[in-house]
Amino acid sequence: MKKVFFIYNPMAGQIQIKSQLWDILNTFARADYDVTVRPTTRSLEARDMVAARGREFDLIICSGGDGTLNEVVNGLLEIEADKRPLLGYIPAGSTNDYAYSLKLPKNMKQAAQRIVKEKETAVDIGDFNGRKFVYVAAFGLFSEVSYETNQDMKNALGHFAYLIEGVKSLTSVNTYHLKVTTEDGVHEGDYLYGMVTNSLSVGGIYRMREDDVSFSDGEFEVMLVKQPKTLEDFSAITDFFTDIGGLVPTEMVESFKCSHLSIESAQPIKWALDGEEGGSADKVEITVLPKAVRILT
Repeated sequence: MKKVFFIYNPMAGQIQIKSQLWDILNTFARADYDVTVRPTTRSLEARDMVAARGREFDLIICSGGDGTLNEVVNGLLEIEADKRPLLGYIPAGSTNDYAYSLKLPKNMKQAAQRIVKEKETAVDIGDFNGRKFVYVAAFGLFSEVSYETNQDMKNALGHFAYLIEGVKSLTSVNTYHLKVTTEDGVHEGDYLYGMVTNSLSVGGIYRMREDDVSFSDGEFEVMLVKQPKTLEDFSAITDFFTDIGGLVPTEMVESFKCSHLSIESAQPIKWALDGEEGGSADKVEITVLPKAVRILT
């Protein structure tokens, strides 16, 4: 009998799990899983529970948004690789970029049924100054939207809540002079937004081409949006983010792949990791951890 630790965020995604919990647990019981169930009651509790008890289980299953998934992965990576359990994910948040990328069902019962089929794949994870992220580290315009959006608003309005907060952020656009160093060279200039990603979707808005993204190639995709100075510059940036044209650099958007990069700025910059607050820093080291987590897809 497989031992399973099921951790769920009861407040995620318009409190979706409230009406789904019995069906999910029944699915696990029929698969002959020995399930321990814990809801989260505070920030970082999922990380702490996995780090403390993860070695006791064959499989960790989490249900919540991208932030819950981030916490669980951070907990998993505190466990030695040879004792690290498999990961299952039942998306229940307002956006769920990573679930979209992995083609996980939006229906929670179907996601649970997918998990018990136990088809696993190893995925890369990012290391951001020692803290782990699953699919995106971002700074600048819109990057603070997710963690500054009130949870009650997320529950009431879903993805629309992010759009409201995003429009608010347009009134206080900052730009940053950065030196970005990778294994292939240096990028330097003034940027209003940047992201390091391993996802087909970011913020539920921008979409990458599937041919450009591999979750286990040891590289992440990087985009740096330059400071616009004319209406034509703004238009070029808008065109880039609304057209699924692939990872092709333009005059206003630098884009490339790498396995490691360092970012230096004149002043501390606020970062978001998987939609959660990532702290401020004037120097950042981001490294890809190849195939660090085995997830059931």
